[in-house]
Order: sequence, then C-alpha cells, then structure tokens
Amino acid sequence: MEITSAIAEKIEELEKKFSAINQRTETHLEGLLWAKPLTYWDYIQTDALLNLQTQRTTLPDEMVFIMYHQVNELLFKMILWEINQLCHTEVPATDYFTEKLRRISRYFDMLTTSFDIMGDGMEVEQYMKFRNTLTPASGFQSAQYRLIEFASTDLINLIDYRFRATIDRNTPYTHAFEHLYWQAAGKDYKTGEKTYLLAEFERRYKDEFLRFMEEYNTINIWRKFKQLPQEHQANPELVAAMRHYDYTVNVTWVMGHLNTAKKYIESTSGPQEATGGSDWKKYMHPKYQRRIFFPELWSEEELRTWGENV
Repeated sequence: MEITSAIAEKIEELEKKFSAINQRTETHLEGLLWAKPLTYWDYIQTDALLNLQTQRTTLPDEMVFIMYHQVNELLFKMILWEINQLCHTEVPATDYFTEKLRRISRYFDMLTTSFDIMGDGMEVEQYMKFRNTLTPASGFQSAQYRLIEFASTDLINLIDYRFRATIDRNTPYTHAFEHLYWQAAGKDYKTGEKTYLLAEFERRYKDEFLRFMEEYNTINIWRKFKQLPQEHQANPELVAAMRHYDYTVNVTWVMGHLNTAKKYIESTSGPQEATGGSDWKKYMHPKYQRRIFFPELWSEEELRTWGENV
C-alpha cells in the first residue's frame, strides 16, 4: 500500500490521539490485525435483545404487551440521553436548545401514536386474563419516566396541588419526595400507609431519585431556559418547542395512555382498578393532576382549562 499524504496525516492524527493518553500507536495498530470484522447483529446485540422477553402466562398477546413496554423504556432512554446533553451544556445556543427539544418531542410523539399497538393490537379477553398475573406490577413503576419529569421542570411543578403552598426550593428533598403528585396513586393520605406497589418502587429507586432531584435542581430544562438571555427566551421557535414538549408529555401522551387503559379496564364489570390498585382515572387524567412543566409559557386561560378539552 502506498503511504499517501492523506494516509500519513491519519497516522499523525493517531499518534497525537494515543500519545495524549500515554499509549503506543504501534500497539493499537497491531491490535487491528486480530480484531473481528463488525457485524450488524454483534453491534446491535440482536440475540441478547430478542431474548429479553419472558412471558408469565401462555396467552400470546402478553408477548405484545411485554415488547411494547420494552420499546417504551428504550425511547425513555433516548429522551434522557438528549436531556442529559442539553442540561449539562453550560450555555446552550438557542438553535441547539430548540433542536434538542424537537428531538425529545419526536420521541414522545412516537410514544403517543404507538398506543394503537395496545389499543387495537391485543385481544381484550386475553389482556383481562394476563393482567391479573402482572398484579401488583404497574407502568407507574417506570423509573425512567420519573427521571424525565425531574429533569424537565422545577420540583414544585411535580408536587401534589394540595401541598404546594407548604413546599419551596429550600424544602428538603426527602420531604418534597413524599408529596410528589404520583404519591397519591399509592398512598392513603388519611393513614399515611403506602401500598406494596409504592413501597417496592421506593425501595428500588428512592435513593437514585433523590440524587437525581438534587442534580437537576438547578440544571433542569426550565432552569436552562431561564438562564438564556431575555431575547433568546422570546425566540418564537424555542418557545413553540417548549410548549409542544410540555403539552405532548403532560396532555397528549397521558390521554393516549388513559384512553387505552379505559378500553380494557372498563370492558369488565365490578371494581375497575389498575394492576397496581390505583385510582387510575384521577391519577392519569391531566385535568386532575395538572402536571405542567413550564407554566410561565401558558396563558391564564390555558392554565385554567389544562387537559379539559381533550
């Protein structure tokens, strides 16, 4: 092979790269002699991925249910990947900020439209059978979704409306945690007793949640937006991206989930509970929970009627 000037430049760049980490270029070049050629299935880890689905029943549509939720978790990971980059950029440019929000919203748009897979892609009779095998597990226990919320907005906007007046930015995280809106789905506020669903969720993730809450307290998406110069905060494309993200996550996606749940849960008579035992209608409907990431970007009328016209 002829050592052209282009090849010589690449070798020089490799020398700089490896010398910066006290490595010998010759060693790495020799390593290439024994490296296997890359294949699609090795790179994507196809075999491992396709062996992560384990049914607990003999009902075929349970496999659809499992894979659908695994896809959701992969999309949540993609969303957190984008949020992490945005929020850890010291001074994000307006165009960069806008593009990251558009990426995140596209993932949530995909999640929203995907509810047809569950709504129309499973037999009601099968679901109503295998769901009993899943109790008390619940989509409520998606830790990544909670991380997305913590990283998107100030903590006060995730506090149960009944307790917001008693909590501020100086409130200890452990106290605020006990009054997050989703605690209402797993706690009896008269007795303070937590359901098994909530207790196990906290046992597994509470420490991680508290660390994440503290980390994103000053760098969540809303805080990064407020750190921008005033003229950039008024950028119409950025404001539109912020509003779209907020509405998509807290109204459109939530209603898609709610309507799918209604199709199945309301198909039977008697007590109509989610697998975790929560009052699922009041927990899920945006007009009750009024989750709003960026309330300052909405008019008084929009805030007053949040989630009512869907």
